[in-house]
Amino acid sequence: MQVKIKRAKKETRRKRVRAKIIGTAKKPRLNIFRSLTHTYAQVINDLAGKTLFSANDSELKENKKATKIDKAKEVGKLIAAKALAAGIKKVVFDRAGYKYHGRVKAVADGAREAGLEF
Repeated sequence: MQVKIKRAKKETRRKRVRAKIIGTAKKPRLNIFRSLTHTYAQVINDLAGKTLFSANDSELKENKKATKIDKAKEVGKLIAAKALAAGIKKVVFDRAGYKYHGRVKAVADGAREAGLEF
């Protein structure tokens, strides 16, 4: 029962966030997905319906002592580097219904440190 309530709350947050943001060619959407073990980020142009590029923590060099939050910050830096290489400096941040703390916040902080603006 508790799992259903948590899922419903997350879905409500996701719908509320997605109703307000949209990615364009000039300012695409930076989307976050986190599973139990990995963190993923995508830069998406919603008008064209295309994912421009993506990054995840399995692309990083393996560091056994790094925590999930450390890896998430590196994913943010990696996706920012890919975006800047393609000439994209501003994005719209989509937390995808996750609360803004932990790994989601770490991805955002890493992307900001690497030069993305949102």
